[in-house]
Amino acid sequence: MKLLFRFMKPYRALVAVTLLVLFIDNVGTLLVPTMLADMINTGIGTGDFDYIVRGGLAMLGASLLASGGAMTGAYLAAKLASNVARDIRNAVYDASLQFSSSDFERFGTGSMITRTLNDANVIQQSIIATIQLVLPVPFLSVAGIVMACMIDYQMGILLAVVVAIVLAIAVVTVAKAAPIFMSLQKLIDRMNVVLRESIVGARVIRAFNKERHAERRLDEVFTSYADRAIKVNLLFAGLDCSAFFFMNIAEVALLWLGGNRVGAHAMQIASVTAVLEYAMLILFFVMMAQIVALTLPRAKACLDRAAAVIDLEPEIVDGAGERAGAAEADRASEDVAVFDHASFRFDDADEDTLHDLSFACKRGQTTAIIGSTGSGKSTIAKMLLRLHDVTGGAVRFCGADVRDLPQHELRGAISYVPQKAWLFSGTVASNLRYGNEDADEDAMRHALTVAQSEFVFDLPQGLESPVAQGGANFSGGQRQRLSIARALMKRADLYIFDDSFSALDFKTDAALRRALVPETSDAAVLIIAQRISTILHADQIIVLKDGHIEGKGTHEELMETCAVYQDIARSQMKGGE
Repeated sequence: MKLLFRFMKPYRALVAVTLLVLFIDNVGTLLVPTMLADMINTGIGTGDFDYIVRGGLAMLGASLLASGGAMTGAYLAAKLASNVARDIRNAVYDASLQFSSSDFERFGTGSMITRTLNDANVIQQSIIATIQLVLPVPFLSVAGIVMACMIDYQMGILLAVVVAIVLAIAVVTVAKAAPIFMSLQKLIDRMNVVLRESIVGARVIRAFNKERHAERRLDEVFTSYADRAIKVNLLFAGLDCSAFFFMNIAEVALLWLGGNRVGAHAMQIASVTAVLEYAMLILFFVMMAQIVALTLPRAKACLDRAAAVIDLEPEIVDGAGERAGAAEADRASEDVAVFDHASFRFDDADEDTLHDLSFACKRGQTTAIIGSTGSGKSTIAKMLLRLHDVTGGAVRFCGADVRDLPQHELRGAISYVPQKAWLFSGTVASNLRYGNEDADEDAMRHALTVAQSEFVFDLPQGLESPVAQGGANFSGGQRQRLSIARALMKRADLYIFDDSFSALDFKTDAALRRALVPETSDAAVLIIAQRISTILHADQIIVLKDGHIEGKGTHEELMETCAVYQDIARSQMKGGE
């Protein structure tokens, strides 16, 4: 609940106005039965037409007050809830941007989607329902019973007993429903994960004839959710039945007792109607509050899940020694990035993934890293970007330990092409402007030419050609070239190409690497590859095996001294040449 209060705090004025309007609505609602009874007892009983007209006008005013308050209150409650839900969504998203890879893996993509969309929506709807249907119950119950007692104390006591019984049933029902609602959100997470896997991997499922298996997986998770949802609905049904039953019993009891009281001349006949209306009003709100109360445990679970993301202390934070300007004095130094006996271990691992790495990426030179799958090549790039932090030794950038630099500043000096070329939905131009927001058309055309992406110029809309989510409307090679063009839009001290040439044919690969030389002449270049042809002419090649450096040097030197490199060369090149 602290999280909810934190996000409602900026809207204190809106909360106060909403509660005031709600109070006006409730007051107007409570006045109508008393006015009606008075108008019948006095006006009709005495035949005073003027009194009836005045009473009718007063009732009209009270009705307008109640209806106006209800409409305004509904609008204000919806506005408050939508603002709070929006802020929670933004906070969850902003928090996720600060996560390291291991932080994000604690939750998973499916769970993060659920927390951002479904959970926030549950919180939003719960806020609206609570304001409109739960908060009025204490006031209406107490005020309605007091006003009934003022008409006739026996009728008021009977009404209080019925309300207490219905509230007791609600408490028991909510206690049983709470754990079921808590499990529903976890099942939604699981449904999201399985459904997302089935959609993304649809081609693989079809290729291996695993349609039935995929259907069974979906059936299992959907059935689990359905079973719990059915239990909740049964509780809802039982609550509805019991509430309506006691509402009808209360109506009959009040009419019976009221008839006796009127016969004993203890109260007037119209007053029975007023008490009956108070009973129906209170029991209706109690019944609606019960239904809302059943969903509150689910909203509480959603709040807790949002708080788990928002309040998580990121594994990687800016160090106490951060300084503005990111080692400006060292910008001209030859060594751009240096690994000084750097080691890395994942949180859940028993041993290091990378062991005692020592090498430097020098300005104006190309450093290449090659090794088998799982040898830790991409982890090196993530350590430079501080998506992971070293667990031993140090990584320095322009003379400063990366842990002492502001993350924004560090990443602003590095241009990165990820292993999986990812394009964002929009246009080619909007994707290129990720590298430089102020880029003009000439700069974008130049970057596309260097990245061998001239195919964009032949598209009907050119730079404004649409890009689907993930770049699905382009081939793998086109996505890689567009990702490289995006990286070239940014002037950086270090360019990292993480297996970014794998989908290119050899001719395009060679042409692109030749074009890159003048573009990156004043920066360091780090190429991570599995294909030797991509790194033949690198100034320095690092050979990785199981997280250890097995060799370091040029292609010619490694062909003479490194057995691991020789094996890779023989497997990829004709005759090992």
